[in-house]
Formats: sequence, structure tokens, C-alpha cells
Amino acid sequence: MKEACIAAVTIFATSAAFAETINFDGDTPGPLPNTWQQGVTGNGKPRWAVKADPSAPSKPNVLEQSGSGTFPWCVLSGSKLENGFVEVRFKSISGREDQAGGAMWRWKDGDNYYVARANALENNVSLYHTTNGRRNTIKYVDAPVPKNVWHTLRVEFAGRRIKVALDGKTYIDLEDTHISGPGAVGLWTKADSVTAFDDFSYGAQ
Repeated sequence: MKEACIAAVTIFATSAAFAETINFDGDTPGPLPNTWQQGVTGNGKPRWAVKADPSAPSKPNVLEQSGSGTFPWCVLSGSKLENGFVEVRFKSISGREDQAGGAMWRWKDGDNYYVARANALENNVSLYHTTNGRRNTIKYVDAPVPKNVWHTLRVEFAGRRIKVALDGKTYIDLEDTHISGPGAVGLWTKADSVTAFDDFSYGAQ
């Protein structure tokens, strides 16, 4: 029993060593930090910037997207992950057409990646694969996503398996084979969504 407990602790410690959390608090409010790359799938002008927000889960700063585009995205340069997790705190602030906050993984380029998102306008959680610039729905599930409230969106992925959880509750758990191999991780919004993000975490498993 003692040996099993030691092994479990060792495995946890090894996994934790591959995790990283970014809270933007070491960045000066202003343009997107140079460790991130922004763009858009489709057309538009995304505007990602570090801003002070007194409501931030980890004060004082957040990363906010306030531009508009088909699917604005922001990817962590140099990140490379095939199996693991991404997690982020997000708050939907406004948007007439949409009020979305999402996390991306296995990002190959601006036209090929997985994304899971929660939507305060529709009150649902969704999973998509974007292939050759086209967003394809894998699954939608109704879920409460009140705006101007901080939520936690988490995705775990290993091989074909994908699990999507919002605020600690798993809403999607399935297998999909559209995108394989390692890729970058990042953040995502839609249309005119103004969304704040904080405490972005990712790690291997």
C-alpha cells in the first residue's frame, strides 16, 4: 500500500511538472504580449490586449478580445501538445451577434484546430473541429453561461478522446479523429464577442 501511494505521488508530481499557468499579471496593460500570436479564421480585425480588471480571478490583469471577426483566435507561440489539457477562466462581457469564449488545442495554423467554447448568448457548450478554414460542429450541449460572470472552461484530450467541462461539470465526452498529432494551444472567440480571459493553463498527460 505504501509503495502504491509513493508511485501515485510520483506520477502526479511528474504530470504537474509539465503544466503551466499564465495569468497575464506580469504583463504591462497594452498590446498582446509577444509570447502570443493573434489572427482570425475567416475575415475581420481581432484586437487582443492585456487590461486591468478588478474582477479578475487572479488580479490585476486579464487578456481581452474586443475586436470583431469571423473567428478571432490567439495562440501561445511555441506551445506544442498532442495529449493533455487546456483550461481557462473567461467572462463574456458583450456582443450582439455572439458572446463566446473558447479554448483551442492541436492548432496547426489559423485554419486547422480543435476548439471548445461556451456561449452566454445561447447558453450552451460546443465542440468543433476547424478544417481548411471551415468550422464543423461535433456536438452542442445546453449549459448555463450567464454573462459578466467568470466561468472555467476545461478540455482534456488523449488520442481520440475529448472531454469538455464547464465550471467543473462535464458536458461533452466523446471520441473524434479529425485532427491528430501535436499542435499549439490558445484562445478563441466569435464575431463581435467581447470576452475577458484569465488563468490560462495547459499541460501534457
